[in-house]
Amino acid sequence: MGSLKWLAGLLGWASMGPLGGLLGFFLGSAIETYIGISRQLPGGDSSSESYTGRGYNRTGGSASRGGYTATEQRNSFFMSLLVLSSAVIRADGRTHPSELEYVKSFIRNNFGDDAVREAMRILEGLNAKQVNIYSVGPQIAANMNYSQRLQLFDYLTRIAAADGDFSKSEKDVLEAIGSVIGLTSSDVSSIIAMFYRDTDSVYSVLEITPSATDDEVKAAYRRMAMKYHPDKVATLGPEVQKAAAEKFRKVQEAYETIKRARGMS
Repeated sequence: MGSLKWLAGLLGWASMGPLGGLLGFFLGSAIETYIGISRQLPGGDSSSESYTGRGYNRTGGSASRGGYTATEQRNSFFMSLLVLSSAVIRADGRTHPSELEYVKSFIRNNFGDDAVREAMRILEGLNAKQVNIYSVGPQIAANMNYSQRLQLFDYLTRIAAADGDFSKSEKDVLEAIGSVIGLTSSDVSSIIAMFYRDTDSVYSVLEITPSATDDEVKAAYRRMAMKYHPDKVATLGPEVQKAAAEKFRKVQEAYETIKRARGMS
């Protein structure tokens, strides 16, 4: 019990790409839910419930944009993360334990301990398959809203930085992923700059250049603070919202760094 949805997701991905994986995952979850509840309830009655990774959760609430419920959005985010994290982990030709541990920690915090083992099996299969980001990226872009894609990209960037050695090859792969999932080049550069440091990184975080005026710096901060507000990814769960808050904090830190350097009030 527990492996059916992951197996269905992997088979779906192998045959139809990430969307097939998501559909397989959801179908496997529904079957497991029915079996599990039927075993527990008198007369095999099956109630309307769905798998969230942390137990069973009543459905029937209003679906969000695109017709997906919050649970489906979280599962979609999770499967997309697995698919693309494989490309990031393999970017420098090595599999670093710290990067795998970061992925495991995300899965454990969002979906529980039982999901980690099966997710690692899927990731192993994805690594062997060598994910084509130019094939899967557009499917993700078409089925995930922009704020969620920003948070997905943030997680992928954190994976690259997890071993303390953010390589140029990882940066190149991330830039390619950002493009194919439909992020603007300025957003991609902003998130990467939060972890891949250079002399102009604080300006890159705010999507401006060192030549920007003080008024332009202030306007950029207000724009970025609104873009990265944690409430924009609230449907993905508390752990994802927590990571969004950290990104929001990095925007604030970049702004404060620039203000100090310029003597801005």
